[in-house]
Amino acid sequence: LLMPLRVVQKPAHRCIRALKAVQTEHVVPQVYTRRSSSAPVPRITSHYTICPRDKDPRWEGVEMERFADEADVVIVGGGPAGLSAAIRLKQLANQHEKELRVCVVEKASQIGAHTLSGACLEPSALNELIPDWKDRGAPLNTKVTEDRFAILTEKYRIPVPILPGLPMNNHGNYIVRLGHFVRWLGEQAEELGVELYPGYAASEVLFHEDGSVKGIATNDVGIAKDGSPKLWLIDEKKWRPGRVEHSVGWPLNRNTYGGSFLYHLNEGEPMVALGLVVGLDYTNPYLSPFREFQRWKHHPSVVPTLEGGSRIAYGARALNEGGFQSVPKLTFPGGALIGCSPGFMNVPKIKGTHTAMKSGMLAAEAIFSKLTDENLQSDTAGIHVPSYEESLKNSWVWKELRSVRNIRPSFHNYFGLYGGMVYTGIFYWILRGKEPWTLKHAGLDAAQLKPAKECTPIEYPKPDGKISFDLLSSVALSGTNHEHDQPPHLTLKDDSVPVAQNLAVYDGPEQRFCPAGVYEFVPLESGEGMRLQINAQNCVHCKTCDIKDPSQNINWVVPEGSGGPAYNGM
Repeated sequence: LLMPLRVVQKPAHRCIRALKAVQTEHVVPQVYTRRSSSAPVPRITSHYTICPRDKDPRWEGVEMERFADEADVVIVGGGPAGLSAAIRLKQLANQHEKELRVCVVEKASQIGAHTLSGACLEPSALNELIPDWKDRGAPLNTKVTEDRFAILTEKYRIPVPILPGLPMNNHGNYIVRLGHFVRWLGEQAEELGVELYPGYAASEVLFHEDGSVKGIATNDVGIAKDGSPKLWLIDEKKWRPGRVEHSVGWPLNRNTYGGSFLYHLNEGEPMVALGLVVGLDYTNPYLSPFREFQRWKHHPSVVPTLEGGSRIAYGARALNEGGFQSVPKLTFPGGALIGCSPGFMNVPKIKGTHTAMKSGMLAAEAIFSKLTDENLQSDTAGIHVPSYEESLKNSWVWKELRSVRNIRPSFHNYFGLYGGMVYTGIFYWILRGKEPWTLKHAGLDAAQLKPAKECTPIEYPKPDGKISFDLLSSVALSGTNHEHDQPPHLTLKDDSVPVAQNLAVYDGPEQRFCPAGVYEFVPLESGEGMRLQINAQNCVHCKTCDIKDPSQNINWVVPEGSGGPAYNGM
């Protein structure tokens, strides 16, 4: 989000207060069953968003002093979109000789430390933002030289030609370590005078009396606890710098959306980035995205690349794939939505960095125009910039999203994957997305799971420690760390729901859909029944739980600043 705002600070804990996106809460219909145990429900959630401090006697008489700091624009999130917006604002300010204070607040300990992607970067927005990026040393070291696409069966690989104009054509793109690219963007922003504040987690939106956004707040610190991509180094003989490989099919069935990527980087050593993307609208509660990824690596067409190599990093994140049909209203008095959160990712391309950057640039231009208008008259204390949404809908971002709008929902048919590929071949390659209809998505991902009794458990092979690995040793490679003595940031609206609903009906899917081993069901100390244990320190901030929980009972909130993964150029 971008906001002309006030920033509030709490001196006792030396944290500046910043901004959080406003999201509409979606709740799926819930079918409650009786508990499997009559034992008292153990308390799990202690976060103040669920357990208000005004009702906690331990906080009686405690006053928390707060300071305020002023900025013209505060950007929450130091990713490609936020940094592009900051850079464009300062470019315009310097060009027009205007004083403009621009701040970027980022929850990671360093800019780029929470950034995770493959990534194959389309440089269109970068060319617009920083035309001389090559001279400035942008870490785009691997230009795509070869594109390969295939359908996998359990034992075979069926090559599929990539025709010009299809989404998976990567001519002119670059394979990058996105965390390094984001860190470089941060350096460019600082050179222009942008103030960067890593290590501060935005948690609250502050409002004027007229309802417009006034400012933001970071979360409290010093409160006690009770209150799937990877990088591999491979054999140099198997290294093909610039090669991009994608596949669909096995190990997923035809009705589970997803696919794999394997990118050969040119970073001075034989390195590949690989991962498996799984649509979170899958129906079988026994499916584990992490374990499907481990299975995929054992495919006969993948193993030869990885044999003799070593994994050096691991991470996971959720991709916002709603696209054209799901883009919300982008502006409101006092702020605007930019980047991946509104749904600007081109799903069939599996690319969103270029569209996220462009959205930030367009928002910056709209905000700068408002802030520097000497005759500005605003109906609200928080400035409203509807011109940003108008500009975006007139840009190549909107045109691109509209052209691919039907590809993802076309997979919701009896033939699944194969029906979607046929649709893409006919209506996208021939008509370029100009069909006069728009298909709808199936609905909330959380609502797609079937009860466990209607599904077949999936037997996953044990990891061999060479190609496939266990979950916890993989999470260790993410560098994830949180202050132990703080309220868990994985909060539950109702502590009884995990056992009474999720475990009873869906066999506890949170212990499988989480790619970091955060959730596990363990026996009660009494031996009668089960309880949910939340290992919040393992969390890699992918937010899958907030999306896929069938009861919509999990609410992911920000932990203390600097906590989370420490990705090094993932």
